[in-house]
Amino acid sequence: MTPPAGGDRARYDRATAHLDAPLAIVDLDAFDANADDLVRRAGGKPVRVASKSVRCRALLERVLARPGFAGIMSYTLAESLWLARSGFEDVLLAYPSADRAGFAELAGDPKLAAAVTVMVDDPAQLELIDRSRGGGAQEIRVCLELDTALRLLGGKLRVGALRSPLREPAQLADLARAVSARPGVRVVGVMGYEGHVAGVGDALAGRPLRSRVIRLMQAAARKELAGRRAEAVRAVRSVVPDLEFVNGGGTGSVQQTAAEEAVTEIAAGSGLFVPRLFDNYTSFRGRPAALFALPVVRRPGVGVVTVLGGGYPASGAAGADRLPVPYLPQGLRYDPQEGAGEVQTPLLGGPADDLLIGDRVWFRHAKAGELCERFDALHLVEGDRVTATAATYRGEGRTFL
Repeated sequence: MTPPAGGDRARYDRATAHLDAPLAIVDLDAFDANADDLVRRAGGKPVRVASKSVRCRALLERVLARPGFAGIMSYTLAESLWLARSGFEDVLLAYPSADRAGFAELAGDPKLAAAVTVMVDDPAQLELIDRSRGGGAQEIRVCLELDTALRLLGGKLRVGALRSPLREPAQLADLARAVSARPGVRVVGVMGYEGHVAGVGDALAGRPLRSRVIRLMQAAARKELAGRRAEAVRAVRSVVPDLEFVNGGGTGSVQQTAAEEAVTEIAAGSGLFVPRLFDNYTSFRGRPAALFALPVVRRPGVGVVTVLGGGYPASGAAGADRLPVPYLPQGLRYDPQEGAGEVQTPLLGGPADDLLIGDRVWFRHAKAGELCERFDALHLVEGDRVTATAATYRGEGRTFL
């Protein structure tokens, strides 16, 4: 786990002493430093911010005001339209949608149609868009998604997420032709998210052999994908010469993906908050910026305290790595019989004996933006003061998924 800087716990306690826990904070010094690191690693290519990893409009505005960042990568069509109505002018929806009302709104509003690009990897999605127009005649911007998974043993072994069915360059070119032949839609981009590289740590604590295997896999995956992605982009450009962008990467692979000539922009978001799943990388080291505090409400015995709340597991395959981790004070751990509880969470360890009723335990979430589904607001900390409070999506009454 990323060790805290000296004095962080005392600083966060002082900054939030006037607030009642549970609460969530973002350390703006760490947030800004992480943003600078993403830009450095991107090597001059713009970074498109993954909104699912932030889920706070004020912080999206903050990072997009910094040099090196351009555009948002959203996760639902409803969110995309909301962001566009809020003034964000370049929103790429990273996942296909079946939101018929959303497509009707998009097709009927020139401002929204100019700002939002939707994801397509199947002709049936084009049919759904057409059926959903409701008379709207605006041209809809389309991005094609490339399957990035590594296939071994003649395709019998797959390493990577089950996402797009479009794997071969010819398949993307065929869909580009299908889009070009259909009135009212236009291909403007290609995207490929290599989650098996960008989202899998390669330096697992205490597991050197597994870490070595992961690094070998990722090296092979990067080499295979770089060649296939370049061919795919050439194939699409043969159909759409004025292609606007090719998006790739993720927090864990920024510099490697940016080195591909075919890629024009990088996607990243988790690298701003640096949740616990991003501790185990050899390619970068970020600063934990987003944390939440739970109050001590019980002292059941020696070496034990109980905090209020805490059962905030992250999405993905269930496992201990999906749980938040007690961060400050250092040295606390879950009771293996209870884990992170729905309403209360017992914590074990020597530091428990120094905690009093009302004291705080600071946690890091396993993933970035999912923290914001638990809290209405993020208290923004600079030094040892809360200088602003920003509503999360939830705090603005928006729960898109």
